[in-house]
Amino acid sequence: MDPLRNPYTPNAGAEPEAIVGRDDQLASFDLLLARLERDRTEQSMIITGLRGVGKTVLLGQFRAKALGRRWTVVELEVSKHDDSGFRLDLAHRLRSALLDLSPKARWTDRFHHAAGVLKSFTVSVQADGGWSFGLDVDAAEGFADHGNLAADLTDVLVALGEAAKERERGVVLLLDEIQFLSRLQLEAVIGALHKLVQRKLPVTLVGAGLPQIAELAGDAKSYAERLFKFPAIGNLSEADGREALAAPARDEGVSWTPDALDEAVTITQGYPYFLQELGYVTWSIAEGNSINATNVREAIDAYQSKLDGSFFRVRLDRATELQRAYLRAMADLGPNAHKASDVAARMGRRSENLGPTRAELISMGLLYTPEFGYAAFTVPQFDKFLIRAIPKLEVPKPKPRGRRPR
Repeated sequence: MDPLRNPYTPNAGAEPEAIVGRDDQLASFDLLLARLERDRTEQSMIITGLRGVGKTVLLGQFRAKALGRRWTVVELEVSKHDDSGFRLDLAHRLRSALLDLSPKARWTDRFHHAAGVLKSFTVSVQADGGWSFGLDVDAAEGFADHGNLAADLTDVLVALGEAAKERERGVVLLLDEIQFLSRLQLEAVIGALHKLVQRKLPVTLVGAGLPQIAELAGDAKSYAERLFKFPAIGNLSEADGREALAAPARDEGVSWTPDALDEAVTITQGYPYFLQELGYVTWSIAEGNSINATNVREAIDAYQSKLDGSFFRVRLDRATELQRAYLRAMADLGPNAHKASDVAARMGRRSENLGPTRAELISMGLLYTPEFGYAAFTVPQFDKFLIRAIPKLEVPKPKPRGRRPR
């Protein structure tokens, strides 16, 4: 069929033509904003799930909803910055938020104060004591200049919230890949949100991250579970998976036969990114205005090759020889979560010696810890790919330790 009309979107964070199976999260976000608008408090959300289940897409939906209610939106994809880099990255976006709430010509004392606090927030990270803030304001002495990230971020967001409240507006921070915040950064974010809730200010935060973020947040601040809901999103139900494929095609005047939909959902296990990838390839093979089960089966090789060459391969290519061996040993044990001791035994090594390797893979986002002592892959079917890509488990020999000088 015509590739120009192909309605499937197998790209990172790309919004599918049909958003299905996420009604609960969208309704929760609507409720969050509505209650804040009425000076009520409401638990915020951190969406959790594996790679490719649509967390970033949901944040995009939240952005559209917030803008539709005249909220100011601050979007940030978290990177592994030190605290100085985190300050600057966030400050640039908060500056834009302040100007979105009100042009400088209409600033009141609250807005001038918020701008001064924001400038204080960044001064400490520049060797020359300055930053190209782009606004003619002085730093607010005694605010956001404590040298403590948690206290400084709280000052900034409180000042921003007070300015927003004066304009009868709200600010929502949308943080993607939130698991990459350091512990201190996560503590600062949670602590600042706690203060905003206490003061009933119209600033909130919604995040998205890998499943371990719920545990990380709880470790960072014991009250995190009372500030946030942690809705987990995953594979779509059979009915939603069928609709995710059928609805975009239907809009183009193309239909899927029931057995084709059954075949596609079985192959992908309802995993959202895989549905888009298989739908895209199948569309290119089919002819006429109907997609049948034969088309789906004919697409499998190309679909698998595309996943192997990009979605899976980019993850494996980042791993060292020992890390690859650890992943491959896990693949031998199957797709579920596995004990560190079982993986080590499969490699013929001691578990404590492989602890750093396991920690590195978690830090890289290739594994996550669903419960203490266990690790699992952050993308489904990665075990099958590893067995295809590395037919035989080969564990590198330990490097000999150097002799201690006498």
